[in-house]
Amino acid sequence: MFTHEMIASFNELELSLYNYIAQNSEKVAYMRIRELADATHVSTATILRFCRKINCEGFSEFKVKLKMNLDRQEKTIIKSPQHSITEFFERTLTGDLEKRIEEAASLIAKADSVMFSGMGSSGILAEYGARYFSSIGKFSVYIKDPHYPIHSKFRHNNIAIVLSVSGENPFTITQINQLKQDGSKIISITNNKLSTIAKLSDINLAYYVTEEWFQTSNITTQVPVVYILESIARKLSSQPSDEIIR
Repeated sequence: MFTHEMIASFNELELSLYNYIAQNSEKVAYMRIRELADATHVSTATILRFCRKINCEGFSEFKVKLKMNLDRQEKTIIKSPQHSITEFFERTLTGDLEKRIEEAASLIAKADSVMFSGMGSSGILAEYGARYFSSIGKFSVYIKDPHYPIHSKFRHNNIAIVLSVSGENPFTITQINQLKQDGSKIISITNNKLSTIAKLSDINLAYYVTEEWFQTSNITTQVPVVYILESIARKLSSQPSDEIIR
C-alpha cells in the first residue's frame, strides 16, 4: 500500500503518522480522523495531506484501501508447489518459450561476456545462473547491487541477463537503460512480457505464474526461472566450443 516513493516524500510529521499506522493498521481502519489526529498528535490537515500523498482523495478512501489491504493479507492462501509448476507448464510451454530459449542461447554464445543482474530472490538466482553458465564453459558474473560500477571495457559485446518477477524494479530499469546506451544486449526473465523491463529487452522470457504474497513478501515461485536458466545453459553447451569459450 505504501511505496518507496511515497515514504520518501513524507515530512517528519507524516513519517510519524505512517509509523503509527504501520504498527496499528487494524485499529486505524476503524478510527475517525479526529481520533487518529489525537493518537498521533498531528492535525487533521496533516492527515488529509498524508492521504493525498498516497493517492487517496480523503480519509474515507484511505480507510477503505487500508481495510482492503488487511483483508488481502488475511485471505492469503499459499498454493502447493505442484500447482505453481503445473500452471507454468500449462501456460508457458504451449507458447514460443522454447524458440526464445534457442534465440537467447544463440545470442549469448556470440558474446564476449555475460552479466547476470537481479535484486532480492532474483539476485540469488542471478548468482546461481552465473555459476551454472560458468560450469558449462561460458564465464559469467553476477551483480546484486544495481549501483555497482561496471567498467566500459566489460560492456563491449556484453549480454546482460536480467531477472525480475515484476519487471518493474526502478533501480534495475535504470541499470538496463545505462547498459543499453553502452551497447549491451539485454535478455530478461520476468513473469510478464508487458512489464517495463520486458519491453526494454532484446529478448524477453516470460513464465506467467500467479504472483503470490505472504503479508508484504513476494513469495512467487522461482522454479520457472531455474528451468529457463538451465535450459538456456544446456542449449548453450551444444553450441560450437569456439563460440562458448572466447
